[in-house]
Amino acid sequence: QVQLVESGGGLVQPGGSLRLSCAASGRTLDLIAWFRQAPGKQREGVSCIRSRDGRTDYADSVKGRFTMSKDNVKNMIYLQMNDLKPEDTAIYYCAGTDDLLPWLNRWWNDAYNYWGQGTQVIVSS
Repeated sequence: QVQLVESGGGLVQPGGSLRLSCAASGRTLDLIAWFRQAPGKQREGVSCIRSRDGRTDYADSVKGRFTMSKDNVKNMIYLQMNDLKPEDTAIYYCAGTDDLLPWLNRWWNDAYNYWGQGTQVIVSS
């Protein structure tokens, strides 16, 4: 069984930074992603990384501001978020799958069979 536990959320002013962490335990995950869900909106993919080749991708809204990374020794996944904007306010979820999915499916919610409980990020002055 796989367990994902997020941490690092909080309240930050616009322009500020936060680093989210996701502790992974259990099976090796091939595709890991950060999703977020803002109030009244659908959950959307923010960033993803494929373990087998290190390929990464980001949503257009966060490119140049967010950086996703993995520490394979500690089994940790990170999301460094810089220059935060009020529209980044959301619950952020760490998700993963041990299935070998096509890269095309990386933003599909249903492609991920393991999810964390989420961590709240609020960007406000």
